[in-house]
Amino acid sequence: MLSALPAQFGVPGGPELVILALVLLLLAAPVAIGVAVVFLLFRRRGALEDRVEQLESEVDRLRERVENGK
Repeated sequence: MLSALPAQFGVPGGPELVILALVLLLLAAPVAIGVAVVFLLFRRRGALEDRVEQLESEVDRLRERVENGK
């Protein structure tokens, strides 16, 4: 009786596992893409802020240089 129990419910085979993998991929892909986009935007924003700070300090340095030269 116990040996017939697994046969009644069935074990997923190749095609079923492929379908499950595709469903999981379709469910997880948008989330993964969204996380990647948010990460890249924050990373780019941080780099942009660093570049703006560098340019502001260079402008201040050049202003001091021009004022001292007059």
